[in-house]
Formats: sequence, C-alpha cells, structure tokens
Amino acid sequence: MNSEALTKSMPKRALLHALGLTNEEIDRPLIGVVSSYNEIVPGHMNLDKVVEAVKLGVSMAGGTPLVFPAIAVCDGLAMGHQGMKYSLVSRELIADSTESMALAHAFDALVMVPNCDKNVPGLLMAAARLNLPTVFVSGGPMLAGKVNGKKVSFSSVSEAVAEYDTGKISKETLCEFENKGCPTCGSCSGMYTANSMNCLTEALGMGLPGNGTIPAVYSERIQLAKHAGMQVMELLRRNIRPRDIMTEGAFRNAVTIDMALGCSTNSMLHLPAIAHECGIELNLDFANDVSNHTPCLCHLAPVGHAYIEELNEAGGVYAVMHEINKLGLLKTDLMTCTGKTVGENIANAVNRNPEVIRPVENPFSKTGGIAVLRGNLAPDSCVVKRSAVSPEMMTHEGPAKVFDCEEDAIEAINSGKIVEGDVVVIRYEGPKGGPGMREMLNPTSAIMGRGLGGSVALITDGRFSGATRGAAIGHVSPEAAVGGPIALVKDGDRIRIDISSNRVDVLVDDAELEARRKEWRPRKPKITSGYLARYAALVTSGNRGAVLELPR
Repeated sequence: MNSEALTKSMPKRALLHALGLTNEEIDRPLIGVVSSYNEIVPGHMNLDKVVEAVKLGVSMAGGTPLVFPAIAVCDGLAMGHQGMKYSLVSRELIADSTESMALAHAFDALVMVPNCDKNVPGLLMAAARLNLPTVFVSGGPMLAGKVNGKKVSFSSVSEAVAEYDTGKISKETLCEFENKGCPTCGSCSGMYTANSMNCLTEALGMGLPGNGTIPAVYSERIQLAKHAGMQVMELLRRNIRPRDIMTEGAFRNAVTIDMALGCSTNSMLHLPAIAHECGIELNLDFANDVSNHTPCLCHLAPVGHAYIEELNEAGGVYAVMHEINKLGLLKTDLMTCTGKTVGENIANAVNRNPEVIRPVENPFSKTGGIAVLRGNLAPDSCVVKRSAVSPEMMTHEGPAKVFDCEEDAIEAINSGKIVEGDVVVIRYEGPKGGPGMREMLNPTSAIMGRGLGGSVALITDGRFSGATRGAAIGHVSPEAAVGGPIALVKDGDRIRIDISSNRVDVLVDDAELEARRKEWRPRKPKITSGYLARYAALVTSGNRGAVLELPR
C-alpha cells in the first residue's frame, strides 16, 4: 500500500492522530476524496453532500476517506470579461494540484468529485497521470427551467438578452428568463461541456452508470456517490487502475459516443489532452473517421428540445451505447470502473424513449455531431458542432468581418454592423493570443438572438461551448498569435465554408497570402505577469488543444 509510507512511521502516525484518526482508521487504506465543492459555481454547491456520501461509501467498504479540494471555474460567470481567460487554463492547475496532493500524502486510491467544464477533464488528466485506482462521481446536471410552458436553460437566457435588445420580447419576459432559466443546482441542463464530459466519463469507463445524467437534486445522486465510494475499494482490491481502463480502445469508444450524443466541441480539446496523459496520441483526423461512421442519435438542448434529465429518463449513456453498438462500433471487451467490461455494462440497457435517443435506423443524422475541418484558413484543424448547424449553413460563402478580440465583435453585432451573409472572424483569442482561449458564447448568442443564425457564420481561434448554435467554427489552428493564416485575413476577403467536405478556406491566392505573411508581425502580449503570462509562454497549440508541456 502507498499509505504505508505514512502508516508505518510513528512520527507520521502522530500527525494522523492529530487529525482525530483512530488506530483502526490509520490501519485501513487511505482514500483521497477530491472535492470540487465551492460556493460560487452552481454546479458545485451540492458537492458537499455528494462528498459526504462518498465518504460513507468508502467507510462502509473498509477504507478511510480523507478529503482535499480542487478548484473550479464557472464558465457562465466567467463569460464576457477577463475571467474567461482563466477558464481553460484552470484545467492544468486542477491536474497539477491534484497530482501534488495525492503523491505528497501517499493515497492508495482516489474518488474524484467534479462537475463543471474544466474540472472534469482536469481531474481525468490527474487520474491518468497518477494511475491510482480511481472512480469518478459528478455532482449531476441541473433541471431545465420553464418559461411560458417551454423548457429553457442557461443559453436560452443569453439569447433572450439579444431578443430583448431587438424588441422581440418584453422586459417582463426577459426577467422571467433570468429568474427561471437556472432553477436548481447542478451543471447547466443542456449538452454543454460539463454534461458532455460527465457523460464521456461513463463512456471512457471511469464513471458508474448515471454519472453523466442523474440530476443533481435527485436522491439517486447521493446513492450513486455511496456506490462510488464502495467501488473504489473494489478497484483497489483488484488493482484496477485508470490506465487499465483508459486505453486507446476506450478513447475510441468515448469519441464514438461523443458523436452519437452531439457533445460540446470542447471535447475535442479535452479528450486528446486526457489521452496524452495516458501516453496515447489522439489525432483529430481520428475524430473525423469516427464521425463519418457514427450516426447522431440525440439532439439535446441547445440543439434540440430535450434536456439531460430526459436523456436520463430514456436510459442514459448506457442506452446510447447499447443502441450505437447495434452497428458494432464499440470495443466491448474493455475493463471499466464497474469491475465489468463495456459489453457487460450495456448488455441490459434499454432505450425507453426513441424520440430522445433515436434508433440507429432513424438517426437525427447519419454522421456524428462534431466535424473537424481543414483548409488554407486552418491548415492544422478547426472544429464545428455539426449537429447545431442549420442545413442552409452547411455550405456558406461570404465576406469576412474581422475583429481582433471578442468585445469588438459583440459591439459590431449589437450595433447592426453584421448583416446576412457575413462571416465574423474573431482572432487573437487562442491559447497564446488570448491568452487562455476564451469561449465565444456571447457572440454566437447575439447572432442567434438577432435572427442571423441561418445566414451568418463565425470563425475564431478561440473556442466554443456545447451551448453554441449555428455555423460557429472554433479552435482554429495555428492561431493568430503564432502567425496562423487567420492572422492574415482582411475585411472583405471571401471565406468559403463547406462542412460536408470538411473544408474552410479564405479565397485569396497563395502569392497574396505569402505577401501578407511577410508583412505580419507578432503582437506584444496582452498580459505580461502572473499565471496567464506563464501559461502563454509554455502552452503549445495543436490537436490536443491547449496543453502545457512542462518538464516532468
């Protein structure tokens, strides 16, 4: 046992006694419970109760649970100001600090209790790096709100602001969205990044069934947490570790279910980063190959009218896996944290609502929810949530309206300077250029709220969330700050998008682009001190998204 470095030493036992631990507790396996609880993130305000349930489960199964914290940033609260620069970069802080705590205190196993956007992948990265027996149990999704008898979510509130500004709804209706859009604790109720990653934790094999879908306010969530605490003791007994579970086949399964669910484009940043910690290189061409063979079975909000609570009622992630495996698309002989194989886990799963989880014979689309594009504007890659794009925008050509930051683009959209047919280009918002690769929900919400979602595209070296709708293409690589072609685009250049052909190009000849490249000069950093400056100096941009390459 790792913990014998502590429990076999009299001076260290003295310190453990100082915690109030008895000899009986000290002589049991020491289980770290990584709690992301805080009082500012709505998805985390219930995690204290989840953590207490995990501790009970660990104790019932013969372990000694000891809690330590992980930070978490709420993307919704950080959106639209300098706070969003800290969202993605917090992922590395979470992974690094969890590694520090787990190894410094010689834990035998871990239960991770995350919920929101960067918190889940950050802890998955830590789990892969530490390779201690680990189970994940999230805080669960928020229930959908209701306005005028229709279910709504956080992104509905963002779009309602634009609808109010253009006179489409009254102030009273806008206030109703504010008061009813986010009615409970939990991760926001649509298939946004947090819920995407919690569902994909199940698909990877690192979370028990229901981890991604049981609502935060259900008592079943507390029962799940107790089972997670008990199950980690079984994994410890059987010496089943994260890298035994998170194999190359498991990542293929996760990408397949990603496509079937229509998850957030941020999964294309996080899955490669988690795989990297497992020693697996997950190239984005791999994602296109999977997407081309995987039908999209779910249209969850904001793309459709169903919410995570309805996915849960329909059978959850295992029901989607069971349905998609009718096509033989999953590796079913892989071990999972349940102690059973994928095939054993999903054998008895039932699709209880074929309108929420479409049968493979009647999918929402024959290809997956995400597409990776390339072209002379994004020679390395860029990503679009294909399932959120209207049919008329699958191909689009229009003049570029170029902005060097999110704020300038939003001002132009709100003032009516963006018209039908335009392609909004927002650059210098990448991992280095932002720095921090901000999420662009506010510009897309402004476009949708003004009724331009079927006629205006948006391209950025920043990123988009699962809340994004419309022809929004993000994660453009190379980014502008390192001289990527997006830095060379001028107002009025024609841009052609062809999602069905996986292409995005600026219609400027090579000689002209080369001439512009010679004239281009790097910009001075926007931030010169603190963590963001260190991040910008160390971060690499590539098909793993923003990954710190630190010496280990």
